[in-house]
Order: sequence, then C-alpha cells, then structure tokens
Amino acid sequence: MKFHYIVRGIIRDGEHVLLCKQKDGDYTFLLGGHIDFGEAAKVALEREIKEEIGADVSVGEFRGAIENAWEDHCEISLVFDVSHDLSTLDTPQPASPAEEHLAFVWVHQDDLQLHNLLPTPLIDWLKDESHCNWATTID
Repeated sequence: MKFHYIVRGIIRDGEHVLLCKQKDGDYTFLLGGHIDFGEAAKVALEREIKEEIGADVSVGEFRGAIENAWEDHCEISLVFDVSHDLSTLDTPQPASPAEEHLAFVWVHQDDLQLHNLLPTPLIDWLKDESHCNWATTID
C-alpha cells in the first residue's frame, strides 16, 4: 500500500472556508498537496497553494495531523491555518492548466458536511478554534 505525506491549509473568510474538489469528484478537501522529499511542510503548503490558485499566502499556526486510509493508500495530513489577501468570497480559478481539473468553493463552516469534506475529522476541527488536534480514520 502506498503512503502519502500531505500538507493542507485552512483558508477562511469569516465563517467560510475555501475548499477544493476535482470537477468530476463527489467530495471536497482543503487546498494543499504532497510534501516533496526534503521540503518543509510550510514551504510545501505555500508552493501548493500558489500552484493551485496563484495566490501568495502566509502559513500560520499548526492545527493538527490526521492519518487517513483510502482504498489504495494511506496518508498523514499536516494541517495549518493560512492567511491570505484573497478578495472577500471571490472564488479562485485554477492557476495553471495542470490544475484545471480542480474547482474551488467557499463553504460556510456549518455546511461542510453537505459538501462531503474529507477526511471527516476536519468538519469538527473547522468549527472549533483549538489547535494541536490529532485524528485518525484508521481502526
């Protein structure tokens, strides 16, 4: 089974959170992606968000880690708060042709479950301001 080392960013505008999904997908996730070998998690998150939406961001506090099992791989996701200068509730567009399979949406924190946010522990985390969380979907 494959293992993925992931970093994700919580981008907020008030009580809304910016989520990402594959255009043909049935679930959403936080912006971010794979951490390259030898790359710091915060640097990877800045790079991934720049690649996804073309925005320069500032990575803030560590919010926690989630281990998650998918059908064909396992992953550890490190989650950070992210500061941004995005226009209020403007929906970003993919920054490059390599990211055109993605769509972005601002979702109110009370509606996260309706958008099938994965991994599911994020739903509770995003309603709570606590830090240094840990969660697992692996029994």
